[in-house]
Amino acid sequence: ICTAQVLLAVMAGMYAVYHGKEGLQYIAERVHNATTTLASALDRLGFKQKNTSYFDTLLIEVETKPLKEVAENKGINFNYIDDNNISISINETVGLKEINDIVDCFEQAFNIKDIDIKEFISNDVIPKELQRKTAFLTNEVFNKYHSETEMMRYIKKLERKDLALNHSMISLGSCTMKLNAASEMLPLSNPNWGNIHPFVPIEQAKGYQEVLQTLENQLNSITGFAGTSLQPNSGAQGEFTGLMVIRAYHQANGNENRNICLIPSSAHGTNPASAVMAGMKVIVTKTDENGNIDIDDLRLKAEQHKDNLAALMVTYPSTHGVYEKSIREITQIIHTNGGQVYMDGANMNAQVGLTNPATIGADVCHLNLHKTFAIPHGGGGPGVGPICVAPQLVPFLPTNPVINTGGEKPISAISAAPWGSALACLISYGYIKMLGDEGLTNSTKYAILNANYMKERLHGHFDTLYTGEMGRAAHEMILDCRAFKQNGIEVVDIAKRLMDYGFHAPTVSFPVAGTIMVEPTESEGLEELDRFCDALISIRKEIDSSTSGDTNNLLKNAPHTQEILTSDEWDLPYSRKEAAFPLDYISENKFWPSVRRVDDAYGDRNLICSCTPIENYIEA
Repeated sequence: ICTAQVLLAVMAGMYAVYHGKEGLQYIAERVHNATTTLASALDRLGFKQKNTSYFDTLLIEVETKPLKEVAENKGINFNYIDDNNISISINETVGLKEINDIVDCFEQAFNIKDIDIKEFISNDVIPKELQRKTAFLTNEVFNKYHSETEMMRYIKKLERKDLALNHSMISLGSCTMKLNAASEMLPLSNPNWGNIHPFVPIEQAKGYQEVLQTLENQLNSITGFAGTSLQPNSGAQGEFTGLMVIRAYHQANGNENRNICLIPSSAHGTNPASAVMAGMKVIVTKTDENGNIDIDDLRLKAEQHKDNLAALMVTYPSTHGVYEKSIREITQIIHTNGGQVYMDGANMNAQVGLTNPATIGADVCHLNLHKTFAIPHGGGGPGVGPICVAPQLVPFLPTNPVINTGGEKPISAISAAPWGSALACLISYGYIKMLGDEGLTNSTKYAILNANYMKERLHGHFDTLYTGEMGRAAHEMILDCRAFKQNGIEVVDIAKRLMDYGFHAPTVSFPVAGTIMVEPTESEGLEELDRFCDALISIRKEIDSSTSGDTNNLLKNAPHTQEILTSDEWDLPYSRKEAAFPLDYISENKFWPSVRRVDDAYGDRNLICSCTPIENYIEA
């Protein structure tokens, strides 16, 4: 969910906004004309174009071996389908020079006459029945921002509506919204990294190979495991990949019957969904009153299903933000009964340098590089969710049909590209390289310190729902807001009111309804932590002033927009200052919510979702 590639979709959307209908049509016509020009030139040289119709891709009948040698010497890659056929795709970056270079490859490879193409020809070969006749991009937004100045201001206008990390802390629990340092991001705009195709011959990507191999080794060292696959494009995809690897391991050992996956009731919702997708049957285990896995129930169900047990999915620290003391006992129970342990890496930011999945007894884990290892994921992606595995699972790491990856007995490809979102991996490579062992460990320590500092500052104002035996949280904590219902205040009211204080809400009602889960990360300094705590303490005072029947108060009316604050009429039972500037720090850098409340319940009640809730897996 967090890594739905929305960021990339926004980029594609802005491409359409900038060019508009006419611009896209011009680009398409130019691409098609370039393709037609190439087809005509190759036909004149005696090479058959086999597609009956085409837009930008040609299928050419040609002996590939001599052509490939010449083309690669010129730095040109074709799609070599077999010994006698290639395909060539053209896009808007291809001009007359590139067309002539392609033609020259054919001429040199087969020692035939020289053709010099002077201009594109216009010859529409797309059948009429395949040509679009309906209108598109008719919305105003696609028809007004066609200069760089206009586009820049439009994007800035949209950006001002988003409360992002460049304004204040985003304390979303289980999301690890840490700093994405500029130094880590620099390679993304370097064309030497960005302009390479994921399927180029390996020898043309030696730099990438060195970086990716180094990153895999770094992640092996951090997790204590023996092998890594960077292929999964999200944490959920990493879960699925890890479980498929476990299934392949059991099948290779003649245990195809092992299809039971134990999952604690406190797990992320993606866990049971991934298990079902991997062909497993989900059995839910209980948690105790402290939010920890119920050891007796786990042992009972592991022994009950010992002949068919495939795996346990466990998050560490737990989804409740606690280091469970019994974690090694938990993993041992699973191993004793023939299963493998999958560790969800969502909370890895509380492990790096202090412990690791191998130490606690896991066999495979996924990592969210877009959380723990600094790839941006606010707004939705791109995610990188690699899996790291113990030695017995290395042979089953996923391969790719174009470029061979993975182990000796690999599962099939999980993603289209052999190393997933390879460009984004450069960010994590830089993050790990620049911090080093000591820096990574200190990052974890500061993440834990920050969370527990906030816990202590908020003590007496908000109760922390779960803590470890020493009364501490891990890197995040759950603040209980359920008692505020007696004042007529719901947890969503607190989330809305935080906007007036210039903060994004923490995670709301997960993993416990009526709570907020706070994760400050190591990136925040003391001043920002205090601002956030001051905001919550101030809101708590506002809650105390509310009564059950009162629906016209600071929290119920939040957030307060600039429009309502500047209106001539003001009939609310509190001042404008109380509404928009309740604490002094806000006036220095005020964030104005662009809209008032939306109907949250409508979205919750009108989902179209095929995922079965975890409660449905619970057996009597």
